[in-house]
Amino acid sequence: MVPFGGWDMPLNYADGTIAEHQACRGGAVVFDVSHLGTVRVSGDGAFDALQWAFTNDLNRIAPGKAQYTHLLDADDASVLDDIIVWWVDEDRFDVMPNASNTDRVVGALSEGPLIPEIVDVTSSRAVLAVQGPDARERLRTVSAAAASVGRFAVERVDVDGLTVVVAGTGYTGEDGVELAVPAAAAPALWQRVLDAGITPAGLGARDTLRLEAGLPLHGHELGPGISPLQAGLGWVVRFDKGDFRGKAALEAERDQGPHRILRGLLVEGRRPPREGQRVLRDGVQVGIVSSGNFSPVREHGVALAFLEPGIDDGAAVTIDVRGTEVPAVVAKPPFHR
Repeated sequence: MVPFGGWDMPLNYADGTIAEHQACRGGAVVFDVSHLGTVRVSGDGAFDALQWAFTNDLNRIAPGKAQYTHLLDADDASVLDDIIVWWVDEDRFDVMPNASNTDRVVGALSEGPLIPEIVDVTSSRAVLAVQGPDARERLRTVSAAAASVGRFAVERVDVDGLTVVVAGTGYTGEDGVELAVPAAAAPALWQRVLDAGITPAGLGARDTLRLEAGLPLHGHELGPGISPLQAGLGWVVRFDKGDFRGKAALEAERDQGPHRILRGLLVEGRRPPREGQRVLRDGVQVGIVSSGNFSPVREHGVALAFLEPGIDDGAAVTIDVRGTEVPAVVAKPPFHR
């Protein structure tokens, strides 16, 4: 168990991170992701408050769908948090921030022109993420309805007499669903999921899986000083939807052009690159690693790094790994499909 965002989290279970990683790529795993917040936004003004607070456009989806979006700093357009919104009912949205950012999201929603009903329900529920190519097949023995929820769909389903909110979302690059269940009922559901042949997986595998999938982690690829445009996530921003928090600052950066762009690196050898290591080209620093690790699927190192604009995919670079320049190639994530 390790501290993470104010929670105690399992780093790994009996077989270790690499085994759990491979179980997700080749079968099915379950993560306890109850550290994710759930801020319930409802009532009159809920839709308008979310439209103003976040970058994406809810008009592009509808009730019964989920959407990935960003909360920006109003002054410099840094990504204060990346968020999944579950649009459960016409006037109910379950906003899912990262572990330590729930209060920040509540504060931002309270600043808009309309203030809806906002309730932090994080402590009342647990969230189980069932992921992998066999996730739905194995989960079907627990709940056929939960296993049938489509990608980025959101549904209420009955599981053993309990109302569970299920979304076709995840953070691994694999298919799967996430289940929000009343906290008191979570241990029993967890055990049923394990009994269905789904492997428990911890924080270590969650990180290596998201890195192989090229997915950003708040505090590494997103955070203070990092805008959506720098992170290569301009598609999350809908400039044409009207005003939103941080829009003016982000428009200014768009017009000028970001001074760095998040890129992927395929690293020679098994030695894992790490956050903060310098990326060099012809001996001159052109960037810095934001996340790096050994890829269990590719069997060599992979990394995400902020690089100067204008460096093409396929370009040869090196990473300064404790004084040794390790060869790498710039590549577009994901590193595993």
